[in-house]
Amino acid sequence: MVRTEDGWFPESAASSALRAAQVRTIESGCACPLFTDPYAQLLFDAAVAGGWPRPDPPVADRDTAVAAYLASRTRWFDEFLMTAGANGLDQIVILAPGLDARAWRLPWIDGTTVYEVDHPDVLRLKIDTLRRCGAEPATRCVGVSVDRQAGWPDALRRNGFDPAKATAWAVERLAGERTAVFADIGELSAPGSRLAVEMSDGDTAIIEHLTESGWEITRLPASRLLDRYDRCCSDGSPDAAGRALFVEGLAS
Repeated sequence: MVRTEDGWFPESAASSALRAAQVRTIESGCACPLFTDPYAQLLFDAAVAGGWPRPDPPVADRDTAVAAYLASRTRWFDEFLMTAGANGLDQIVILAPGLDARAWRLPWIDGTTVYEVDHPDVLRLKIDTLRRCGAEPATRCVGVSVDRQAGWPDALRRNGFDPAKATAWAVERLAGERTAVFADIGELSAPGSRLAVEMSDGDTAIIEHLTESGWEITRLPASRLLDRYDRCCSDGSPDAAGRALFVEGLAS
């Protein structure tokens, strides 16, 4: 079981990662899925067998709402990464991807390198599990092991990351001191870099920091994202979005 105090993947995040994997499994089996993830169940089972805490049993209404949110979130980040590739960005960094195997399941353009920055135990479980079942990444994938947030930029560089190249950054969920992470991202981002991040609409310090650092920012409330993908509650209103906000940035 992963245990860190200030790392990418504290124990409190493990249950969330497992619930997200459950949702990706269910979504993949829908008649008209927002995405497909053939590895979600495999990784869920491996994590539980490895001692990760199994999520609580679903509660009908709440679980449906959470699933709608998580499925929409996954689709939004998938679209961001594919659009970045279509715009010529072939250096991708995903911070704390957890059990999502995007380097394996997405159709990357030729020559793309995906850097997955995460706790070493998480990376090891994912890579070893996929290797045992014969799955190969769809593009070059570099695991960057970090057990604490401090020092992750150096670890990224040591693994071949080029800060002179425009980069697509995906920050789907992140524990710890987030403002410092975005300061690091800014220092590593060449002009033309793109950023996608899930945050609370109360994270005004992050928005202000990005704007003051020269990022062109667009914001999408989670309620509108759910509406975009027609993922609403039974009463017709978007739910489970809370105060979540999806932000895209373009580095000038």
